[in-house]
Amino acid sequence: QVQLVESGGGLVQAGGSLRLSCAVSGRFVSRYAMGWFRQAPGKEREFVAAILWNAINTYYADSVKGRFTISRDNAKITVYLQMNSLKPEDTAVYYCALDQSLRVWEPSRIADEYDYWGQGTQVTVSS
Repeated sequence: QVQLVESGGGLVQAGGSLRLSCAVSGRFVSRYAMGWFRQAPGKEREFVAAILWNAINTYYADSVKGRFTISRDNAKITVYLQMNSLKPEDTAVYYCALDQSLRVWEPSRIADEYDYWGQGTQVTVSS
């Protein structure tokens, strides 16, 4: 059984920063991609960022490009999302997800292509 546990969410003022972590445990393929998604109240879940197994190839939603950075520590089996210059519109529950498909060029932005999900962590940005 694969488990993903997010942490690091909280309340921050606009312009502030937060760092989310997602620890992965269980049995899964060695070359997996990781993604972050978010869901605001009354809205659909949306893609935020993703990173391939090589920790090099990344992909970002336009809304967070230049402000958020995704990274991973394969030794610790943990993925991070550094969020800077936060805006009230970034308020949402943030979920990490694991994709077991072997992708060569870039990670997926499609939620349905991810196999495992965490329980989510709340991020609230006040104006």
